[in-house]
Amino acid sequence: MIRPYRIDVDPAVIADLRDRLARARLADEPEGAGWDYGVSGGYLRELVAYWRDDFDWEEQQWRLNELPHFVADVDGLTIHFVHQRSAAPDALPVLLVHGWPSGFPEMTKLLSRLTDFDVVVPTLPGFGFSPAARERGVGYARVGAALHRLLTEGLGYARFGLHGTGLGAYVNGWITYDHPDDVVGFHTHDPALVPLPSFDPPEPPMTPEEAAFRERSRAWAAAEGAYAEVQRTKPQSLGHALTDSPAGLAGWMLDKHRTWSDCHGDIERRYTKDDLLTGFTIYWATGTIASSMRAYHERVHCDPPLVPGRRFGVPTGVAMPRAEPGFPPRRAPRSLIERVHDVRHWVDLPSGGHFASWEEPDLVADSIRTFFTLLR
Repeated sequence: MIRPYRIDVDPAVIADLRDRLARARLADEPEGAGWDYGVSGGYLRELVAYWRDDFDWEEQQWRLNELPHFVADVDGLTIHFVHQRSAAPDALPVLLVHGWPSGFPEMTKLLSRLTDFDVVVPTLPGFGFSPAARERGVGYARVGAALHRLLTEGLGYARFGLHGTGLGAYVNGWITYDHPDDVVGFHTHDPALVPLPSFDPPEPPMTPEEAAFRERSRAWAAAEGAYAEVQRTKPQSLGHALTDSPAGLAGWMLDKHRTWSDCHGDIERRYTKDDLLTGFTIYWATGTIASSMRAYHERVHCDPPLVPGRRFGVPTGVAMPRAEPGFPPRRAPRSLIERVHDVRHWVDLPSGGHFASWEEPDLVADSIRTFFTLLR
């Protein structure tokens, strides 16, 4: 079921990538345009040139291969994961699950900070080194079931903790719904994603603070949510274009990394070019950008519906990043979260955005450690 894995991208794939980058044709833009129309053409041109001429994939591959990689075949899915075992006796296992448009590297900065835990960092199916499912209908519920089986049957963990953000919060949510007795606790940056609160009797009516949050969420969806509408409705239409063009792939993903991060408009305050391009190269080399986008479609069309008001049956820990103009729904009021979560730990992070595990690994690791120490 489980075997060691080593990242080994064919050099011919990297040579083809550089050739395509040399022939990249970027869109025109109005005079004086920056990021207000979408990705800045000036920055994208700079990044494409660096990717083509200076980015060293071999060095990044060597660095990633310093980690203990494995793959497992579970319920028809092949799942890549990093498994770092602790030297501490009876260490608690914790599953760290990434979101979109990142991948497993989003969680790797936590590894050196969580050596007192057994840490499992999977790649979600269709997000890089975990190949996409060949059939339709593989949503977050099925992925959660496969990860649960990997942890319990494959790795032998009877109980474990969960941490995730974005799509990872959804996947971990399904593990929590389906196997609450196996989950010690649920830790996240995104407690407003799952479960869904109810405001119908006998639940208390919506508070003014909760109503204001709902309105902010609607405004954000109108201004920033078009990507999700594309990906949940017709992901293949865009997927074909991004699978053919590395510059296009970079443009689609750059916008989210900049807008959703606590970077004050300067993406390189949070990520080096090598950070960004390592993730982009993984998507390119594995041809999985389209399948990563299909995850949005499968969640909507294949997962069982989330029932408003259904509570999580496990303790919840929240590391809430600083509110960002690009992602205001993140700063949900605690009263809203407590409608459906058994909140045992809550910390308002002074900085960090959607990718807080990557942006502020010290703060997030401290929150994870504090939360699970409370539960043990």
